[in-house]
Amino acid sequence: MTRSLLTCFQRRLTPASFYVKEYVRKKFCCKACESEISIGPLPPRAIDKGIAGEGLLAHIITSKYCDHAPLNRLESILKRHGVDINVSTMCGWVDKCADLLEPLVKRMHRKILESPKINTDDTRIPIKSRKRKGSTYNGYLWTYIDDKSNVVFDFTPTRSRQGPLEFLGDYAGKVQADAYSGYDEFFNKGKATEIGCNAHARRKFEYAIDDDPLRGTRMTVLWGRLYAIESRAKREEYSDEQLLEARQKEAVPILEEIKSLLDEYKAQVLPKTPIGKAVTYALNQWDALCRYTEDPILDIDNNLAERTLRMVVIGRKNYMFAGSEAGAWRASIIYSLVASCKLMGHDPFAYFNDVLRRVSTHPGHKIDELLPSNWKKPESNTEEGKIVKEQILKAS
Repeated sequence: MTRSLLTCFQRRLTPASFYVKEYVRKKFCCKACESEISIGPLPPRAIDKGIAGEGLLAHIITSKYCDHAPLNRLESILKRHGVDINVSTMCGWVDKCADLLEPLVKRMHRKILESPKINTDDTRIPIKSRKRKGSTYNGYLWTYIDDKSNVVFDFTPTRSRQGPLEFLGDYAGKVQADAYSGYDEFFNKGKATEIGCNAHARRKFEYAIDDDPLRGTRMTVLWGRLYAIESRAKREEYSDEQLLEARQKEAVPILEEIKSLLDEYKAQVLPKTPIGKAVTYALNQWDALCRYTEDPILDIDNNLAERTLRMVVIGRKNYMFAGSEAGAWRASIIYSLVASCKLMGHDPFAYFNDVLRRVSTHPGHKIDELLPSNWKKPESNTEEGKIVKEQILKAS
């Protein structure tokens, strides 16, 4: 009989560990006069004289803004780990972190305005009313994304045209949006070029299929052919030159066929029917819908901005509302950094754990180093990192 070893593996979990870090500082006084006292300085911390370390602050921020856990739920979770922190305390910490991180988002705003193209969209965020108990009103978070490295959320108390006008200013590049009328004055008065969203146009014909199966299906199929070109280009990793050539040779003829059918359908359908509304939308936006074929840096649709808004949509289903306009504004700061981290493939917890430790003492002229687009994950050989490793080893 021969013997052999059979190895198997089992995945296990070590729960998160919380610990108190003790700082012991030397204190000196003059023996002669016993009046002057000198105390060793504390290392920099995110919240001056605060008891929350950067790791705990990063955990609270990512739990709410990445994992969509309301702070009252997080309070219960922390209690299970033997940590008693009430909601109001966590709210105060989040507010202070947002204020500390605001300069980073302001810098990202400036960088977005230097980009040749911007994707933008908006969604509502309910805000607790101070006038009527138990009621809310809608504020809005607008997302602005440059050439896929910076995301900034901007809060406005209404959905008026002032939002994009004030954020974009005299921007003269290309702006991809969803035909919302709030952008009209910006495009009419400014030098920016409007880029349409083909996903919106196609979706309207998809909705119209039940009303008019023949026309709705035919238009949906044609738009599907446009998207097939984009899918192939992404799958085969086309260069900018190859993508531009494919769009000019393949997409432009399809768009010409779509335009011919739109002109034909306009005289055949009632304007207030679903198919009539789809035709009107596409014709009104036609030039903007076709411009993506002229520049390979442009997307066929505005889905990038729509996907970025999902974290806000999921979040508001959980925490229900912001406590005030100031709270919604601070949420826009943190959402900006979370979304930018995700866009760059960073772990938001690792980012906040590092940047909150450094931002208060980091040189202002080197602020770009702390932006998600430039941030590098530090080596885990710090004193705090060693303590965490020791805690894990003891727990296992």
